[in-house]
Amino acid sequence: MSTVVALADAIAASINGQTFAPPVAAERSHLPIFDLGTVGDAIKVSVVPRSLTVANAARTLNYFDVSIDVGVQKRIDPNDPGQIDSLLGLVEQIGDHLRLQRLDTMPEAQWLSTEHEPVLATEHLERLSVFTSVLTLTYRLTR
Repeated sequence: MSTVVALADAIAASINGQTFAPPVAAERSHLPIFDLGTVGDAIKVSVVPRSLTVANAARTLNYFDVSIDVGVQKRIDPNDPGQIDSLLGLVEQIGDHLRLQRLDTMPEAQWLSTEHEPVLATEHLERLSVFTSVLTLTYRLTR
């Protein structure tokens, strides 16, 4: 299995092994493109491989910096700031969980950074009443 797929699976497993409020179920995907009009009342968490950068660490070792996107989506009332606030809190909980713990199924992966972009995809909210927020997590493996 490729490094990026293994890491995405480990991140999805870590999210699914944690209790969040509200509860979520993460699913790894290679193609997170789907009809936003079909996003329902359930929270959709997609874990998608984003990039891999390999750099020299030593004569016989390389750093593998792997970035994974974690997208959170849910249909909401765009005029209810409480719903948006709650979901932004959930995204922050997921980011904190992944930042503060080793991944059980891939403990050799060391967290490097988290980018939260977009914090809120306003075009999804305005046009489709869908909350969309994306975390990009970067982990380093050495081999």
